[in-house]
Amino acid sequence: MHLPTPNPVFRWTAEPWGHGLVCTPLQSSAQHLFTTRQLQLRPATSAGSHSSAWTQATASLKAGPDQLMRISQVHGHTVRVVRRGERSLGDQQARPEADAIVANEPDLVLAVQVADCVPMLIADRRTGVAGAVHAGWRGTCAGIAPAAVATLAREFGTEPGSLIVAMGPSIGACCYDVGAELLDAFRTAGATDDQLDRWFVRAPTGSLRLDLWTVNSDQLVAAGVAADHIHVSGLCTQTHVDVFESYRAEGAAAGRMAALIRVPHGS
Repeated sequence: MHLPTPNPVFRWTAEPWGHGLVCTPLQSSAQHLFTTRQLQLRPATSAGSHSSAWTQATASLKAGPDQLMRISQVHGHTVRVVRRGERSLGDQQARPEADAIVANEPDLVLAVQVADCVPMLIADRRTGVAGAVHAGWRGTCAGIAPAAVATLAREFGTEPGSLIVAMGPSIGACCYDVGAELLDAFRTAGATDDQLDRWFVRAPTGSLRLDLWTVNSDQLVAAGVAADHIHVSGLCTQTHVDVFESYRAEGAAAGRMAALIRVPHGS
């Protein structure tokens, strides 16, 4: 397997199950990991499916499977909140519908699954709270990333300027061909013409492509996150399908990758 070169602030790690990816600025605030296709995560068919793979994933963060908190992702903009003391470790069967999860429960491992959608991991350097976000085009259009920032501010007193955000491997504008109906959906959601010009690009073939990395970065900046605290891996899942899972490339045969972050001990 040839590992592609990510943006310089990201680095590859060697795990017992294969290679993972971490963001150095985020790692200084919270342990985290973006997995690759080497960790065999299939689309779950039951709450207890694939526990062995999830055990391996949490072990990479020096945690146990009883510390894992997942959500049932629905391509929306609902943010699940887990406050300190509200959720007992070992309650991994509880998977509420949401596309982001934020928490201040120390040592809880928050996780989302992707196979082209954008995985975002968030940490507050000041308070130690953390979050995990799943952003496909629908969730991005609905503003899932700024919703997570707003929830952190409301529930935990987070100042957006204190946040660090890492976006892991996902489909890039180099490959993400979309129809005009997506342009209309973003316009209906309130995007300006200038924003649409930044977010949708024309390929040399004339096809319309969506740049989810730029959309989510712009939304985070508008929500108060410092631009230099937003880090994008720059790795396209469809381009590097030998390393990552890609639904666009593989269809129903595609597995899933995980983005995990361990909530640190806050102040």
